[in-house]
Amino acid sequence: MIKTRIAVIGYGDWGKNLVRTFHSLGALNAVCETKTGRLEALKREYPEARPFSDYELLLKDPTVDAVCIATPVETHYRLAKAALAAGKDVMVEKPLALRTEEAGELISMADASKRILMVGHILACHPGIVKLKEVIDKGESGKICYI
Repeated sequence: MIKTRIAVIGYGDWGKNLVRTFHSLGALNAVCETKTGRLEALKREYPEARPFSDYELLLKDPTVDAVCIATPVETHYRLAKAALAAGKDVMVEKPLALRTEEAGELISMADASKRILMVGHILACHPGIVKLKEVIDKGESGKICYI
């Protein structure tokens, strides 16, 4: 069985959850974080995960198959574009990009290079959200003006 070797870019609030999950699956390869304190905490908690403070070095690493981007929203497009250009599969926490054109460019890049590009919409599978959609689809909620 071939395992995907995943790197997480961003070890903040949400990135910590992703690191924990990928570690529990045995797929965590590396983590990139620019804040020294967070990187030191990562080294203590996940000593087998290779630490990086420079995402460009991480993307050049041939032992990284895929990256998961959990950074501030304004960096999503730039980091996803760099990861796709480096030949990595990519998961980006929502939103994929701030502009529709940027999202379209990333999709085109992924299609052209036959790489996986996905957006982390974990709440789409949450039982509460699934039930809410069911209620809306049946017309049981009345007129929805804003979500």
